[in-house]
Amino acid sequence: MHGATLMDNPSTAETDGAMETRGIEPVPDHERRGRVRELFPTWVAANISVLLLTMGAALVVFNRLNFWQVLVVAACAALASFGMVGLLSVSGKWGGAPGATLSRATFGVRGNLFPGAILWIARFGWETINAVTGAYAVLTVLDLLLGVRSNTALIVVTLFLFVACTFLVSGLGRKALNVCNTWSTYLFGVFSVLVLGYLVATMDWSEVFAKPAGTTAMMVAGIGTIAAGGISWVPTGPDFARYLPHSASGRKIVGVTVSGAGLVMVPMVLMGAVMAVASPGLAEAADPVSFLGDLLPTWLAVPYLLTAIVGMLLINSLSMYSAGFTAQTMGVKLPRAMAVSINAVISLVGGLLLMLVATSFLGSFITFLILLAVSFSAWIGVYAVDMFRRRSRAVRYNAAALMDTGRSSRYWYVGGFCWQAMVSWVLALLVGLAFTKCDWFAGPLSDTPVGRYGLAWAATIVVSGAIMAVLPVPRENTAADADRTADAVAEERPERVAV
Repeated sequence: MHGATLMDNPSTAETDGAMETRGIEPVPDHERRGRVRELFPTWVAANISVLLLTMGAALVVFNRLNFWQVLVVAACAALASFGMVGLLSVSGKWGGAPGATLSRATFGVRGNLFPGAILWIARFGWETINAVTGAYAVLTVLDLLLGVRSNTALIVVTLFLFVACTFLVSGLGRKALNVCNTWSTYLFGVFSVLVLGYLVATMDWSEVFAKPAGTTAMMVAGIGTIAAGGISWVPTGPDFARYLPHSASGRKIVGVTVSGAGLVMVPMVLMGAVMAVASPGLAEAADPVSFLGDLLPTWLAVPYLLTAIVGMLLINSLSMYSAGFTAQTMGVKLPRAMAVSINAVISLVGGLLLMLVATSFLGSFITFLILLAVSFSAWIGVYAVDMFRRRSRAVRYNAAALMDTGRSSRYWYVGGFCWQAMVSWVLALLVGLAFTKCDWFAGPLSDTPVGRYGLAWAATIVVSGAIMAVLPVPRENTAADADRTADAVAEERPERVAV
């Protein structure tokens, strides 16, 4: 008698229609028809956010970096964060399942609920930030085109519409997102080139290049701040690679992921830095979007903002798409599209609080990024070591065991917990928080070099990975697989079973 399973339409294959019906169950080999190049527009779209402009401005205003230092920071942040996204996305190709499901093999079917809950909560915050930014962009367009000023009622309406559109797009699934991502990449690319050309023609470049260099400490801290957004995508990277065939190149997955993200991150952070020279106040603005209406002519600001709104809607759609899998893995027994509605409601409530109650958007955003990076980094180190150990196995992930949440599961370990992974995760999370300093609190080690350089996220990855590596290798319940095989043989050939 095998344990209970948690599946969403387990017998339903993904059809050729627009609506994706598959949930957290692994994708069968015969449905693995994806192409690595499809990941490129996905990671381009995941970074189409005007918040990168604000963050680039903050590097100049607060970190006091010059143009060339900002370039290095942006490039390093894209390489570090999305390099990890690409590397861990390879496990999606191996197991054909979302990251939240694959991590059952790492933490145990019960243990996985704890880091899963932290990641799910952190994703609520990320989706709220993006929803607020999208709503602000809509308000800015209304102001520029119609002269309609923001008010409480309008804020509520715009935020609701943005979240509703996000919910609808994310509910359609992978194929619809791929189409939207591809077209938004083209549109945003065209208007970004126009904005860049306008800046080249109108900026006082002597003033831009005359800014003195900042300190190395501020460069390192800047890399962590910019990379935090990319780090938040690491656990969901496998979600978008699970339809790739086993023959897909791991190197290409990493290369396409980094190049897609870097194509947007680096120019936008640089553009924000250049804009900050002309308008230093934009890094401190309560509204992270309206400054574009002051720096750009209306004929350029409006279409640029409209494409950015689409981009931010897609970012949230990608995030909610993956959050639906996390919800199902946590035990929410709803179809993926319905599970997404939980995130949509929380984004709406959190967004209203941030727009109507919070006094500083940027302060709240930077604090959130710092905590986001630490919370995701503890998972990354443990998962990466477990994934490294699986690279030479004939069967890297057992599909049936991933869906078996009972005692018979291969990934039951001890009482449903992989104690090695849990110890590594908890200790690393505590260490990361100890090094963290933000507006809300300061850890006891935040005044050390690691804390001052903003390297709490990096320390968290190193600590979690190191502890996982030195602890005894977890022993999976391989006897359960033998029982399943015997049961299957007995069902197919009952006459050969001794009575």
